[in-house]
Amino acid sequence: MDSAATSAPALLIGGPTASGKSLLALSLARVHNGVVINADSMQVYRDLAVMTARPDAEEMAQAPHRLFGFLDASQACSVALWLNEARAAADAAVEEGRLPILVGGTGLYLAAFIDGISPMPDVAPAVRQEISARLEQSGSACLHAELAERDPQTAARLPPGDRQRIVRALEVVTATGTPLSVWQTMPREGGWSGPVLQLNVDPDREALRAACDSRFDAMMEGGALEEVTALAERGLDPGLPAMRALGVPPLIAYLAGDMTLDEAVERAKAGTRQYAKRQATWFRNQSRQAMRIEGFGHGPGVESVLAAAAGFLLTARGGQA
Repeated sequence: MDSAATSAPALLIGGPTASGKSLLALSLARVHNGVVINADSMQVYRDLAVMTARPDAEEMAQAPHRLFGFLDASQACSVALWLNEARAAADAAVEEGRLPILVGGTGLYLAAFIDGISPMPDVAPAVRQEISARLEQSGSACLHAELAERDPQTAARLPPGDRQRIVRALEVVTATGTPLSVWQTMPREGGWSGPVLQLNVDPDREALRAACDSRFDAMMEGGALEEVTALAERGLDPGLPAMRALGVPPLIAYLAGDMTLDEAVERAKAGTRQYAKRQATWFRNQSRQAMRIEGFGHGPGVESVLAAAAGFLLTARGGQA
């Protein structure tokens, strides 16, 4: 990572989808002259404004927002790519006298911002092209079997259908002769050196399920089907992350005539609810040092969160508000 080290404080907001994280980040940004930096692996795609409930123009006008919709759907975002951009955005915020506020449901992104990531090698385009061609010819299960021989540790934690990560692991071992699992044991780099307060939004499970459903209904009313139609018409690789975003595969299946619209919507809602449950579990178990917010990010407890953040910043800045 080339970005300059800094001892300035940062706020991180995590939690499941539909939990009100973005509104909490906006509230904190307004109070503390903050810059809202996206830490959601799907909100990075400009093609998915509706399907990922990206902040709208009115919300973005209330505080600077960074890394929302900065990648095309034809690209695959990685933790390393995101972290490099996030560090640059956070450093720029500090240079402007603003507070970096990172928000998103991708726990690995937030963890990487705090602790950094292990160094990863560059892979020559020829290697990428060769493995990509083999993927199209033989399928991910065949490449997974090869990975099991060359990097059994990585293969053991990847399902045979995880095309993106299988290809990445094969690229690394092919280009360097060293398995990805070995690279990942190397010392981490690029973590934020200043004090960090992480806030995890954790609503009641039934209330969150209802919020997931109502938000998807709002997405459908707001043009989700039209957005997915435009995406489908591009003919992109279905294994790309943007093509596997919540709700996208069932709506594409509807457009292909493989299910009714009601079936597609219900499948999308069910997938969203399941994903939100997994996210909530991850944040509870993997970020135990975070301040847990019982409820939504826009609920009645927000005032206490704002007070906690103010106290943290006062201490982190040596008594300077």
